[in-house]
Amino acid sequence: MTDVRGERLQIMLSPEEMTVLDDFRFKHRMPTRAAAVRELLRLGLTVAPTDGDGQKSSHYGVFNRGSDGHREEA
Repeated sequence: MTDVRGERLQIMLSPEEMTVLDDFRFKHRMPTRAAAVRELLRLGLTVAPTDGDGQKSSHYGVFNRGSDGHREEA
């Protein structure tokens, strides 16, 4: 695989998701957040795929979310 990256992907993360990403990055001594995201993407693609079943993107957060996409209170 070449190291040419011609596409940009922009995502929005909650503060909690950013903390988890940064913790992963520092634990694995990765140079950038982008490197951590690429590694997590690579790891995620190695597990069994799931059927999206028409879900909204808000249903794919790192933490439990309610039906409206917001965090559920404990």
